[in-house]
Amino acid sequence: MAAEHFDVLIVGAGLSGIGAAYHLRRDCPGKTYAILEGRAAIGGTWDLFRYPGIRSDSDMYTLGYAFKPWREAKAIADGPSILNYVRETARDNDIERHIRFQHLVKHAAWSSADARWTVEATTADGSTATLTCNFLLMASGYYRYSAGYTPDFPGMERYQALAGGLGLHRQNGGRHRLRRHRRNHRPGDGQDCSQGHHAAALADLYGVSPGGGCVRQLAARPPARHAGL
Repeated sequence: MAAEHFDVLIVGAGLSGIGAAYHLRRDCPGKTYAILEGRAAIGGTWDLFRYPGIRSDSDMYTLGYAFKPWREAKAIADGPSILNYVRETARDNDIERHIRFQHLVKHAAWSSADARWTVEATTADGSTATLTCNFLLMASGYYRYSAGYTPDFPGMERYQALAGGLGLHRQNGGRHRLRRHRRNHRPGDGQDCSQGHHAAALADLYGVSPGGGCVRQLAARPPARHAGL
């Protein structure tokens, strides 16, 4: 069975991928294309990271699209606003129907003899979809979306016990419910996780005063009170 062929395949339906699709549609209207998105939603970075307070580190007047100027009051925008901006761009420019969701690209090979790329992607049911294209555009970002990098911090198991099972990494974050640190805990009491809770657990683990430095500085100190770690 012949692989499905496109003039262009775009990998990633985030800010860059949706922008690329717009320019392709506008400047090369006769070209066929598809967007391969490994996840089940548009937005890339801005759909992946949902923790409270996430926002851009660049002004959106620069980061945004020239064809769709940023109109919000805040230039350093919050994550939900940016996600809405990307989704709105895809919806308003008829890009959504070109997206193949849950198509995680695993392999791409160029053939000079055939002058085309062969791309293999794992789909939602675990099968492999094979597609070919004349031009392959990578707009997949630089995150490992399945799981963020987690260093091997000595004493992490003890830390997680103190912090109610919560690790340091926020890639899979969101708004969690977390019991208070044991010294402040009251039965039935709980509140949203915060940086303060992480600091309290680290302080207990490493025998230092909370608020006395950043996580890196705390983690760099040898355990003072838990020598058995």
